[in-house]
Amino acid sequence: MQYAFSAFWTALMLAGLLAVSAPGSAHWHGATPAGAPDGAWWEGLHPKGGGLPCCDIADGQKVLDVDWDTSGPNNSYRVRLDGQWIVVPDAAVVTEPNRFGSAVVWPYQDGNGVTQIRCFLPGPGT
Repeated sequence: MQYAFSAFWTALMLAGLLAVSAPGSAHWHGATPAGAPDGAWWEGLHPKGGGLPCCDIADGQKVLDVDWDTSGPNNSYRVRLDGQWIVVPDAAVVTEPNRFGSAVVWPYQDGNGVTQIRCFLPGPGT
């Protein structure tokens, strides 16, 4: 009887944890310095290929200057994530002027667990 009671409470606690940690709508999670764009600006960013706004499918993360460049095929952008250089698809580039300052990438894992780039907002100097 005690085992059934413990199993019930364990299952209930796990269900509660899952409900609290379930992903909601994605948004910018980086530290936003004073004077940085507001949430509405972030949520309105679209890749030039169209489709969903960047923040609708993945969370953005700041990219250090040493972790992005234009050394991809045909001088396309590429970003280093988890020690691996990933070419940014041309359709994923955000052409909106960068009001944040630093480059930002919105990566996600595809169905095969491969990191893909949903959006990329180039930093200064591009």
